[in-house]
Amino acid sequence: MRALVLLLGFYLVGFVLLGLLGALDWSIISGGHGGGALKLVFLSVVVAIPVVQGMFAVRSPKFEPPADGLRVDERQEPRLWAVVRDLAERAGTRAPDEIYLVPEVNAAVHEESRLLGLRSGRRVLRIGAPLLSGLDEAQLIGVLAHEFGHYSNADTRLGAINRRGFEQISRTVSTLLERSAAKRSQEREKAEAKEARRVAKGKAAREVDTGYAGVTYRIAAKPFIWYGTFYVRAMRGTMRRQEYAADLTAARIAGRDATASALREIPALSAAFDFYFDSYATLGTGAGLLPPQGEVFGGLRHLLAARSGELDEMRAELPQEERSAYDTHPPMADRVARIEQLPDDGRRSRAAGPALGLLADPAAMFAALEQAALSPAALGLRRSADWTQLVHESMTTYVDRSAEPLRQAAREVTGGDGSLESVLSAIDAGGMWQVADRLPKSQEAAAATGRAAREFARPRLRRLLSDLTAVDLIARGAAHFELSWSGPATLRLSGADQEWLTRALDAAVADVPDTAVLRQLLAPAA
Repeated sequence: MRALVLLLGFYLVGFVLLGLLGALDWSIISGGHGGGALKLVFLSVVVAIPVVQGMFAVRSPKFEPPADGLRVDERQEPRLWAVVRDLAERAGTRAPDEIYLVPEVNAAVHEESRLLGLRSGRRVLRIGAPLLSGLDEAQLIGVLAHEFGHYSNADTRLGAINRRGFEQISRTVSTLLERSAAKRSQEREKAEAKEARRVAKGKAAREVDTGYAGVTYRIAAKPFIWYGTFYVRAMRGTMRRQEYAADLTAARIAGRDATASALREIPALSAAFDFYFDSYATLGTGAGLLPPQGEVFGGLRHLLAARSGELDEMRAELPQEERSAYDTHPPMADRVARIEQLPDDGRRSRAAGPALGLLADPAAMFAALEQAALSPAALGLRRSADWTQLVHESMTTYVDRSAEPLRQAAREVTGGDGSLESVLSAIDAGGMWQVADRLPKSQEAAAATGRAAREFARPRLRRLLSDLTAVDLIARGAAHFELSWSGPATLRLSGADQEWLTRALDAAVADVPDTAVLRQLLAPAA
């Protein structure tokens, strides 16, 4: 009832505005005013057109399959579909018609209802691939049971009403504001042309002022903006209550403990997936490399296993979110607290198999998801044989690029080839600060002089010298970058201690530079 009243409220605002415009026109016509009044009548008709269009010309938005999603065939994944159908039956609702696997830490439902939600339609379930990697079966069942709670509570049908109202308000407001902007732009062009003629006659230019151009459209948009703000607040409040109700459905089906642990897992898993994707899955893109087939999204499991301690801390401390009347979901901490306060249902959280076990062939499914989710440009990158190769080749490429300013500075100072040997020779010849002065520097560093300038330059020079040394060692087969799922990639030396390299670099950029230790490290015998 609330959803219908909110939608009808939009039409009421529109009819009231049209009524006021009609009353104004009638008073002008019946009063027998002159041509200026007829212009006002014409203007009111022009303003009424986008209002009428917004009220009657907008259809309910249709569902579009996720552009980055993979449709899950029941013949290929019978166990996942069986679990989904069983959950729908236990929730007392109809199972979805389609399931999509998507590359995000989320699960969601959609329904193409008709007649403003009075008739159900095609149902779609979206399951985030990271959920399969990061949750166990009991937790995933809790997440999916929550989504089926939206079906059984008819939330998805109300979505059609809410979306229709929001779309119509947005369309009406945007059309009115666009026409206002066009009117102001038109007046500005006229005013600028007039000022250009004044300047051509030798007169002083004046500031261009569009005056009240387009003001009638902006005034007409105001009631819809006010109502739209109220509409969204009321709609989002309903959505938050729907989330609490769906949580209760999940607790009834999956159990209190499994549902609570799943909710605790979501923020930690979301942070882990974002970090994994930025630091591992896309690490090689700048070097033209992608992880092995199926590992772009599937490789998340390695990070989760290696950083279990960090994730445990995140699960224990749920994020504190700022509340807003426009939030679609209640704070996660509130949802977990409500679930954990439910009476003990006797279904203790017990060890369950990983949710990946619901897939017949996880590797093939993740590989297929890559084909659906990645851009053609990304799919055209070279695939590494394994994660070790990806990390080593990518990091080697990046440090090689990073060292280029040092090579260029050495060429300018020595006239040499910019190799590591030429840089060390320049340092031995007393040209260290000449080389450092030619490196890119911050505004603050560029303004410094004397000792301060050297202290700005030293760490930058040392870092670039470290990169150039790494490239040289790797080319000699004396070093490689090592993959770590629990920390950053590190340069490993063959037959030498990392501390040796640290001491050698420190000595090379000291006030009295000494490159002997570094040269010893680079010698073929070493």
